[in-house]
Amino acid sequence: MTSIRPLAADRERVLTRLAGAWERIRTSQFWMVAIALFLRVGWIVAGHTYKFKPADNNFSFGWEMGRIGAAIAAGRGFSDPFGDLTGPTAWEPPLYPYLTAGVFHFFGIYSHASAFVLLTINSIFSALTCIPIFLAARRIFSEKVAVGSAWTWALLPYVMFWCTRWVWETSLSALLLAVIFWLALTMADRDGLKPWLWFGLLWGIAALNSTVLIAFLPASGWWAWYCRARLRKPSLAGVLLASVIFVACVAPWTARNYRTFGKFIFIRDNFGAELRLGNGKGADGTWMQYLHPTQDLYAMRQYTSMGELPYIEMRQRQALDYIEADYPRFAVLCLKRFIYFWAGPPRLAQVWWLSQVKNSLFLASSVLMFWGLFRALRQCRPGAWLLFWLILLYPAIYYVVFPGQRYRHPIEPEMTILGVYLLTEAGERFPADPAHESSRK
Repeated sequence: MTSIRPLAADRERVLTRLAGAWERIRTSQFWMVAIALFLRVGWIVAGHTYKFKPADNNFSFGWEMGRIGAAIAAGRGFSDPFGDLTGPTAWEPPLYPYLTAGVFHFFGIYSHASAFVLLTINSIFSALTCIPIFLAARRIFSEKVAVGSAWTWALLPYVMFWCTRWVWETSLSALLLAVIFWLALTMADRDGLKPWLWFGLLWGIAALNSTVLIAFLPASGWWAWYCRARLRKPSLAGVLLASVIFVACVAPWTARNYRTFGKFIFIRDNFGAELRLGNGKGADGTWMQYLHPTQDLYAMRQYTSMGELPYIEMRQRQALDYIEADYPRFAVLCLKRFIYFWAGPPRLAQVWWLSQVKNSLFLASSVLMFWGLFRALRQCRPGAWLLFWLILLYPAIYYVVFPGQRYRHPIEPEMTILGVYLLTEAGERFPADPAHESSRK
């Protein structure tokens, strides 16, 4: 008996230490990020996702972003978005192509090493997103929701897909938007001008990374001002400083566009072409890929011979003529695009049921998000209306142009928070039957 008691006591101490260690890891932002990054880089290595197919002259390696990055690295400047020597471009925002060019410069254009580095950088962006998810969820809901949301982001394979397979700005956009959301959420707690400086700087970086994110800028700025006004905190100097910093970030690139094209272009110029890819004869709510210059030889010849701006203006006129000819038809297309954005666009797959399962899961995450948002609004959770404006404003452009599964990813950190909140609340409202639990013991 005397020997058994020390063993039991030792086992109890070990279990206590393990429980304490797990509790520290469970709530540690460091471990969330570290494990998320380990899994993502591990997937890149194990799945050989850095080995892009060389078909079509490596176009799948970053698509337009990769082409422009290759042109910069080769010394041709910000140009040639489709591969041919077509000259200067503003087809894409500048931040990610220049990041790609920097990696190409040191590791080789379209090399496996460059692919590995770029996907690892994307994975760092994705892993770091755990931090603003945790902070925002804790602010709006509770630490339990914060822990669940951050670990869901860290461990969910679907989240890892975009950072481990796509050389694109998607993961950086999700990180920037999540940080901006958290900053706007907490601006009322902050004093001085430094938070406003960060607010303007982050929005400037976000605009140069993905212009569609700017749809959320007015709502986030208004929210920060309104929450501070309710506490009678002054904001005029801060708003002016943030505005100056934002303009200072985007002005050099806008000036470059004016010098290059002789016309004011706010960061990128391809909206008209994108509008045509979703609106025209044969439109069904998805993007008409066969009209893209990379898929249509005739369109590529038009782009090359006309030049970028005249080509885009022609495409925009075609799209507007189609829209103006039948507004009810355009409204139906917008409704379809709304459905496809949240439920997933139709998929072409050899195994039909697999595509249906994927779209069902995609739709389920949207349903959880909307349901969670509705409950958060009803319960007057702090920040619920900021979530509402984000969900309302960010996707609006895609209802007019065309949706894609990747386009939802920048707001999926906030969607994850709302989904976990809903499931957590359901678990609290319907606790396990005590009698059943005691019988299990």
